[in-house]
Amino acid sequence: MLKIETIWRELLYRAVEQHNPCFTTLELARTFKLSTSMVAHALNPLRNMNMVEIQKTKSKVIDAEKLLLFWATRRNWKKDLLYTTYNHLPVMEIEAGMPSDVIPTAYSAYRFYCQDLPADYDHVYFYTDDVTEVQRRFPPQPKQNPNIFILKPDNFLSRYERIPLAHIFADLWSLPEWYSRDFSNALLIKIKEKIGL
Repeated sequence: MLKIETIWRELLYRAVEQHNPCFTTLELARTFKLSTSMVAHALNPLRNMNMVEIQKTKSKVIDAEKLLLFWATRRNWKKDLLYTTYNHLPVMEIEAGMPSDVIPTAYSAYRFYCQDLPADYDHVYFYTDDVTEVQRRFPPQPKQNPNIFILKPDNFLSRYERIPLAHIFADLWSLPEWYSRDFSNALLIKIKEKIGL
């Protein structure tokens, strides 16, 4: 994931899940160990499209929905792909068989968060730094189309108690499965409810 995306995710996390759209450039730079110029680079397109309002002392997200869609259209999960394989087990058994330190995203994360399903799914996506244990539990199956996808997390994903809703949405947005649209539409409704739209 690009460094600027960690800034976008943080802004969305604050606006959607903490109901606190305020931030400062300096605070973001310190939190994510970035230069203020890098943070400004991340904020420039957001300011130009009226998603954030930048002030000297305090800035804020003014259009979280637009920012969410902006990030989703730029998210490229394939660059984070570490490992793929196939397993014949039902999807919930695959999820249950994952190591405890993996972080679910996409369909699995939606189910864990929302306790409902807009559609059935048969692909799983998880983040982990170390695929060794995943490979041991789910060995390579090169002759099968994969249904298990393991992605490399960015350095700051672990700072959240659980993967932010905006991150799940951004991952769902560009997935190739036909049911990804059902999941992203359902999650968008839940996010808009959280931000009062």
